[in-house]
Amino acid sequence: MSDRIFGVFGFLLAAFYLWQATQIELSFISDPFGPKAFPYMIGTVLAISSTVIMIKPDTEPEWPTFARLFEIGVATAVMIAYALFLKEYGFVVCTAIAASYLSWRLGSHPLSAIIAGVLIAVGIYVIFHLVLGLSLARGPWGF
Repeated sequence: MSDRIFGVFGFLLAAFYLWQATQIELSFISDPFGPKAFPYMIGTVLAISSTVIMIKPDTEPEWPTFARLFEIGVATAVMIAYALFLKEYGFVVCTAIAASYLSWRLGSHPLSAIIAGVLIAVGIYVIFHLVLGLSLARGPWGF
């Protein structure tokens, strides 16, 4: 029963997402597909996936324990804090902290997680900002 509820929720979300995609205004400068193509693809995949979940639910889903749900909640809070502090403290610092925490929670040794988080943040910064020239949030240290 819970899978069907999840499927209905996903389908309603897909419908809302597709409706919002129709509200995107077209500018006089656009690519051949237009700005609506990607949101339409995402909404369609979500609608199909949700329909499959509604039609063929698991017979007996295994729900995570309270401790696991709490851990998922903390990881979600870390990602929300990441988004909130990104502009103030910059991409590299926020990404290093978030990636370190998430690496640790995925099973890395704490020191390995910190090293991985820093390398992930610096690597993404180098590729996206220095090589591709994309703008990333600059913190008080300029990176």
